[in-house]
Amino acid sequence: MNKPTVVLGVAPTKRGFLSMEEAKRQKDAFMAVIRAVKPDSVQIVDIDDLCENGILFETDKITPVVEKFKDARIDALFLPHCDFGEEQCAAGVAAALKVPTLMWGARDERPNTDQSRGRDTQCGLFACTKVLRRFGVTYSYIWNCETQSEDFRRGFENFIRVAAVVKTVKTLRIAKFGARPQPFMSVMANEGDLATRLGVTVIPVSPNAVAARADQIQKEAVYAACREDLRSRFDVSRTPAETVDRIAALKLAVKELMEENRCTAGAMECWSAASIFGAPVCAVLGELSDLGLPLACETDVNGAVTMAMLQAAALGEDAVFLADLTIRHPENDNAELLWHCGPFPYSLRDPASAAGLADGQERFALKKGDITLCRFDEAGGEYYLFGGEGKAVDGPETTGTYVWFEADNWKRWEEKLMFGPYIHHIGGVYGSYKPVLREAARYLGLIFDDPDQQGVYSL
Repeated sequence: MNKPTVVLGVAPTKRGFLSMEEAKRQKDAFMAVIRAVKPDSVQIVDIDDLCENGILFETDKITPVVEKFKDARIDALFLPHCDFGEEQCAAGVAAALKVPTLMWGARDERPNTDQSRGRDTQCGLFACTKVLRRFGVTYSYIWNCETQSEDFRRGFENFIRVAAVVKTVKTLRIAKFGARPQPFMSVMANEGDLATRLGVTVIPVSPNAVAARADQIQKEAVYAACREDLRSRFDVSRTPAETVDRIAALKLAVKELMEENRCTAGAMECWSAASIFGAPVCAVLGELSDLGLPLACETDVNGAVTMAMLQAAALGEDAVFLADLTIRHPENDNAELLWHCGPFPYSLRDPASAAGLADGQERFALKKGDITLCRFDEAGGEYYLFGGEGKAVDGPETTGTYVWFEADNWKRWEEKLMFGPYIHHIGGVYGSYKPVLREAARYLGLIFDDPDQQGVYSL
């Protein structure tokens, strides 16, 4: 599984005349917390070698701090306030870097007295964020809470996920395997605009190149192990042996071509190019999603962006899937069938659901659990991100790969999806990441479409 790593610059700040001893105590406390949050996904770059006790409060240190962070190629910046802080220093660093920036300071224990001066942390944050706005810095904020609180830990982790989404989109390379199916105008995407507006590069790869690579792989020793792995996990009794063999070869071929082109997501011409591939590629898409290389069906480039964003939000800890929005639940008014012909990741299968290949297409239900759905799309030159949360619930069995998804108010969801610039494809990942997607949308200049807020009404 591809797991994004966020390089985070941390520059604590204090007011010059306030207590250094107290500032260091605060810094040591919050640094201990953040170093324990997702350590495999975060590389922290501090300023201990540049500033007294690793705390920024002198303006002549701004340039060395900026240079160190630039040399480290940080993806995001954290400016924790140990007390009131120095807005000149914090804003100077943030304005020079213009990366996702997090603001926070620990809640003060007590007000000032005649005997002692407090830290005035919240007061300083109000001042500093005004200066950040003036300098055009987009920033995130964790509300004024205690260092050891769940609010701080969760907020910091969410910011790391936000930074991972922003980094992923701005460096995303999508392998586009073939053209869109002729009837599907809905999956059209503006590749030039994606590149200039968001930094997303689309790399064309011919289906004939995939077929040729699969021909070559079927002659190599590595192919046999992949074929036997498929046979060990799926009931293949309803699929000809030569089709299973070809699916294994196609899996390896697509993986190699994506890696050679430095692509971490893809959009596949699937059913309309099956004759070129020599087998259905539905199972290939699910298998590669489990390897951290998500592919969208039907050459849906915006669907590929959607999947990449969800994978980044999850820090690569779970595979993602792209489903059709199909039918209402026959008994549950708030549930919808998320279905596709067979491209879902095997790792998400419900253990109670037998995994099969029917004519080369996967068949199984997904597991129960919380699910975040989203869709990245465009209309009229504006980019939108729909995102919301729900859960997998029981429902009738069907063909292909599927899950019944329950929202709090499906009518409102359906109205949002119908009146927004969206199509029948929607991305899914297990977990609760709506706050992450909403915040990432601000940094990427996307309009976040929240299904919890009423939009255009149906009649």
